[in-house]
Amino acid sequence: MKIFTNANICSPNHPGSSALVVDHGHFIAIGENDDILAGFPNRDQVIDLQGKTLWPGLTDSHLHLLKLAETTSMVDCETDTLDQCLERIREFARSLPQNSWVRGHGWNQNLWRKGFGTAEMLDSVTDGRPAYLTAKSLHAAWVNHKALALAGIDDQTPDPPGGIIQRNTSGNPTGILFEAEGMALVETIINHPNLLENCRKINALIPELWKMGLVGAHDFDGFDCWQALNFIHQQGNLHFRVCKHIPYSHMTEFIEAGLRTDFGTEFLHLGGIKLFADGALGPQTAAMLKPYEDTSETGKLLLTADEIFDIGKLAVNNGLALAIHAIGDRANNVVLNAFEKIRAHELAHHLPHYRHRIEHVQIIDPKDLPRLAQLDIIASVQPVHAPSDMKMADLYLGKRAEHAYAYRDIMASGATTIFGSDAPVEPANPFFGIHAAVTRQKLDGSPGPDGWRPQQRLRLTEALMGFSLTPAETTGRGTKFGKIIPGAYADFIILEKDPFMIPPDDLAQIRPMATFVDGNCVYQSPESDSEIDDL
Repeated sequence: MKIFTNANICSPNHPGSSALVVDHGHFIAIGENDDILAGFPNRDQVIDLQGKTLWPGLTDSHLHLLKLAETTSMVDCETDTLDQCLERIREFARSLPQNSWVRGHGWNQNLWRKGFGTAEMLDSVTDGRPAYLTAKSLHAAWVNHKALALAGIDDQTPDPPGGIIQRNTSGNPTGILFEAEGMALVETIINHPNLLENCRKINALIPELWKMGLVGAHDFDGFDCWQALNFIHQQGNLHFRVCKHIPYSHMTEFIEAGLRTDFGTEFLHLGGIKLFADGALGPQTAAMLKPYEDTSETGKLLLTADEIFDIGKLAVNNGLALAIHAIGDRANNVVLNAFEKIRAHELAHHLPHYRHRIEHVQIIDPKDLPRLAQLDIIASVQPVHAPSDMKMADLYLGKRAEHAYAYRDIMASGATTIFGSDAPVEPANPFFGIHAAVTRQKLDGSPGPDGWRPQQRLRLTEALMGFSLTPAETTGRGTKFGKIIPGAYADFIILEKDPFMIPPDDLAQIRPMATFVDGNCVYQSPESDSEIDDL
């Protein structure tokens, strides 16, 4: 039994409390110093926090654990210019064996004056090695001619259903592949890590997430990530709480195995089935009601409302919720139309009222906004996308950007709203997301003190809830996680300063002194002082 005293405890249920008791992985009691010390004389340890702040552990409601882990061994392609990116690729390729794939992530043609790279450009810096580099959005890939040849892609190769092969004026592939189906033409021929290698990568990543204050995540990677997480959990080594969503391509296997949403334990349980209704804003594949500015393009709708409804009926009939990627306003409209029919089906057949979600909700028509709450659909959004995408949104959407990344409007509509990072699309650090939600600024303070479209800024209390309690509530675990109350699991972080007492501009600089999961200290900053040593 441990008692923490002289703490600034962030617990709306117990305002002004300064001490708490942790035992057998749970919060046992919260109160004033003297009362707690007198009431628990048989403690093992008393830790004087000397005014430090104690927050609930944070949850990222949308990230890609395995993809994030893999990027640590790839070339970082997020550069200001195309030439800088090519030079990084050249240096990285030199360190590889001749037949190895050159892997990278993070390029964003919207930042490059020259626009998209080409296969020829990659040829010039990879010295005959095949190359596969994913875009920052994860909705496009850049490959060289060696990779195209290995995949058998030429001017006669048709676009796969749901995917696009970018072509030049002569009809030849340029080296850019759009959406999962297009990217898969090359990705599927790459030798991928086996189960144990994936476990090793995830095990190496999780301590890095603890350092940021994360104690859990809602994961959206593939079946290989589910297998790795299960293996780690079976070994008793998963000390990170994961709600695992599964791609639609594996729904049949889960139905046949009798697996349902919420199946699992408090460290690993099943979420919903992930579908894609459209692409992304960056490559202009997000499905829009009207064309992008100065173009005739409206993006790419990947599923109709009827198709989603058919999938949804099968899912809910077998105990599975849906989590649907929708970025453009047309995609969000179509998904909401489908959910309206799914809700009617649930009611007519006396099925549970499943906690369905829309992932991203980046651009939504004002007429559709109230439907999120009316249909009780969770809005899973990523505040860090707003400052990251602001210039692109203004350029591509014009006046419609007023209804893009509209987190204040979404919350004001009454929709349940949860926050994540979409890492590795953006950094996983939740304090970057909190900073973006509150300030609508990049880390460098741009576009100015008011932020981008400041009417959409959130209060710090709302940002904290979106990264803590609300994600737990959406999985039916609101009494167990996400807040500091007696009976809940003791997942919490210790902070040097109270985030509510510092300038909002400084929120992104916060780094936890310690992170606890199940009452155990899983991370302690080397700079932490002697008062919390040997936790």
